[in-house]
Amino acid sequence: MTKVTNIPTIVPSVGLIIPRLIAASGPDCVGRFVEFFAANIRNPNTREAYARAVANFLDWADSRGVRGLADIRPIVVAGYIEDLATAYEAPTVKQHLAAIRMLFDWLVVGQIVSSNPASSVRGPKHVVKRGKTPVLAADEARQLLDSIDLSTLAGLRDRALIGVMVYSFARVSAAVAMNLEDYFSEGKRWWLRFREKGGKRHEVPAHHNAEAYLDAYIEAAKIARDKKLPLFRTIDRTGQLTRRPMSRNDALRMVKRRCRAGGLPSSTCCHTFRATGITAYLENGGTIENAQVIAAHESPRTTKLYDRTSDEITLDEIERIMI
Repeated sequence: MTKVTNIPTIVPSVGLIIPRLIAASGPDCVGRFVEFFAANIRNPNTREAYARAVANFLDWADSRGVRGLADIRPIVVAGYIEDLATAYEAPTVKQHLAAIRMLFDWLVVGQIVSSNPASSVRGPKHVVKRGKTPVLAADEARQLLDSIDLSTLAGLRDRALIGVMVYSFARVSAAVAMNLEDYFSEGKRWWLRFREKGGKRHEVPAHHNAEAYLDAYIEAAKIARDKKLPLFRTIDRTGQLTRRPMSRNDALRMVKRRCRAGGLPSSTCCHTFRATGITAYLENGGTIENAQVIAAHESPRTTKLYDRTSDEITLDEIERIMI
């Protein structure tokens, strides 16, 4: 592969490397390839995943004797998808195919290639009615929150972050991206503002527990006036709060550490709190429609994947099989 030296400054979060098949097609193709990631895909997580998927495909094609983009036919893409399906599950294969399709659509519009070889290729079928995200019972979530040592600033911060995720169904990426000004009051009520996928702004009322956790953390950290600075920040070795926001990986490491200390399953992750909050809400009489609004899901079907309220009913019914 040929690395273009100025790419990291254009797409710093990806560290984009130009595959040989793209570089061999000339500077116009290279420029269009870079624009696909830098200008067309705004979500950094999607950008990183699609860059990896596209690079894997083009390297695979290159290693099998494909000399240029014009030689990539539907049969080549289909062969790659079949090969990929032997090593990965259907959602990963479908994501790779979506990335390839989007890239070639972009190249067609830019008049780099004449047609999209991935448009006629079908991915594997994948129907999901129940999500795989591990869910904590309400008492387990309470156990975790109560197990956190609140004598330290790190403990107050971690409880506040977990509280925001579980009580507002927030994605970890949206939670750690909050600034102080995203926790705000309107009248007597406090609100939380999140920046969701696609640049959407999403606001939900703060649960009284989340409000209490945030207030305790902000007061101890003495950051109430730092409206434009990150809300959830890293803590240095001396126990002092920095100005650097926590990353998703920082949050995941924190959750794993807190779960080990609290005697909770090691499978617990940041997304667990989204599913836990939704399940607890539905168990207490909430509706899928309102859960969808709180979670900022596009479809109630997505929200339903997080709902584990039917698990116990299903088990009761199974136990009726008396043999």
